[in-house]
Amino acid sequence: MAIWTTNDVPDQSGKLAVVTGATGGLGLETALALAGKGAEVVLAARNPQKGAEAERLIRARHPAAKARFDLLDLGDLASVAAFAERHLAVGRPIDILINNAGVMALPKRQTTADGFETQFGTNYLSHFALTGRLLPLLTASPSRQEGARVVQLSSMAHRGGRIRLDDLNYQAGYRPWPVYQQSKLAMLMFAIELQRRSDGEGWGLTSVAAHPGFARTDLIANGPTSNGGGLFAWGSGILAMFLSHSAADGALPTLMAATQPRVKPGGYYGPQGWQEMKGPPGVAEIKPQALDADIARRLWVESERLTGVQYG
Repeated sequence: MAIWTTNDVPDQSGKLAVVTGATGGLGLETALALAGKGAEVVLAARNPQKGAEAERLIRARHPAAKARFDLLDLGDLASVAAFAERHLAVGRPIDILINNAGVMALPKRQTTADGFETQFGTNYLSHFALTGRLLPLLTASPSRQEGARVVQLSSMAHRGGRIRLDDLNYQAGYRPWPVYQQSKLAMLMFAIELQRRSDGEGWGLTSVAAHPGFARTDLIANGPTSNGGGLFAWGSGILAMFLSHSAADGALPTLMAATQPRVKPGGYYGPQGWQEMKGPPGVAEIKPQALDADIARRLWVESERLTGVQYG
């Protein structure tokens, strides 16, 4: 069977794609590929300087590319609302939304501008709010055969995750990895539940999830090793030599999920190598807890309450 690469991304001309965290790492690689295939790409991120650099890089690779930075700080729901309001005012339908940005395993508990635990708030709640606020533009997508494509970035870490409904923001007992695992399990459950609700409400969306495996990005350096690393940094470095792949390769499951015709609604894509750490993209394993429809419903209701964003 042929290995799927960016050469297999269909022509995206005429489509508008929004990619969060698109100024570096997986998000930038995703934006580069989409722009190279003709999509107009919004680089949704919080650093204008990095946004300008990303725009220059994309145009250097693809001179005819349509790519622009738009300010989005996922640590602040007011920024999420302002981003959505700008796009709603223009009224351009969105064909692809890729909720990519995130932080990982911060050593100490931090909070967003709204008081949410930073990993849960940034990785999940703000993406929940963003998708809900952009829903009118997603349901207006001219890609009516399959509808707009919405991709949530999950992780291998979802395997050990559980949704702590009694304390989603880890007010007590903060531990970096369980909190990260919860946020990425929430993203996978969000993708599946969004498809359920789209089917039930007639939104016409195709909702899917993806994970990059063990990709070499700044995520570890900005998270668990941000205080100097120690044994974790040493161990990660050793593992990376054998079990990781590049950010470009890590972006392939996302690109497959976002562009491959006739993806499975509510599906999940990731690397096909050992333990899904690296390798060509394909269908990934969904652990049973991610398929718990009752927990997903309760998480959805609580997410609407916490963010103040109601769907439908």
